[in-house]
Amino acid sequence: MDRLIDLLPELWAATAETLYVVTFALIIGGAIGLLLGLALYATRAGSLFPNRAVFAVLNVVVNFFRPIPFVILIGATQPLARAFGIRGIGPEFAVFAISIASLFAISRIVEQNLLTVKPGVIEAARAAGASRSRILFRLVPREALAPLILGYTFIVVALVDMTAIAGAVAAGGLGEFAIVFGFRQSNEWVTWAAVLIIVVVVQAVQFLGNGLARRILRR
Repeated sequence: MDRLIDLLPELWAATAETLYVVTFALIIGGAIGLLLGLALYATRAGSLFPNRAVFAVLNVVVNFFRPIPFVILIGATQPLARAFGIRGIGPEFAVFAISIASLFAISRIVEQNLLTVKPGVIEAARAAGASRSRILFRLVPREALAPLILGYTFIVVALVDMTAIAGAVAAGGLGEFAIVFGFRQSNEWVTWAAVLIIVVVVQAVQFLGNGLARRILRR
């Protein structure tokens, strides 16, 4: 317990690093994943911009990368990160690796949630003169907003888990803190302090996401 008290500054710094990595990975992976999900939705057969070839390529790419375990993807993305001038360790590398790992899962979640929009809504918009681009980028995401929020909430929770795994390669955050000061030094107090903070962060994100989605559904 005394050791944990001495490590409190490091614990708060690790918490800040975890939040930093999750935030920027969500921004980067979330934005690219959203665009990729929109492209999957728009180019599938019977959609707004059907294109069998484009959909097939995007579908294969997503299906190829999505099942790769993150612990393996970390090592696989290190050479690519160095090509972009990013070291293969530290929070910046964690953002890079987690963004790549998450964007394919996000794209599939976006696609599946957009498919919940009723065809009648789209047909009514087309009959009213709305362009296909306007429907794709404004109407469809708005109609699927609540499921999208829940989907992104799930992704944020997954990102927190990824930051813990990234700690194994000195990527910073609570994962590295728990490994270096807890596991390697056989200090259960330190390990469980990191676990408790991760649980609190996850519960807070889940609570906010559920509340926001519920509010939108009531409108």
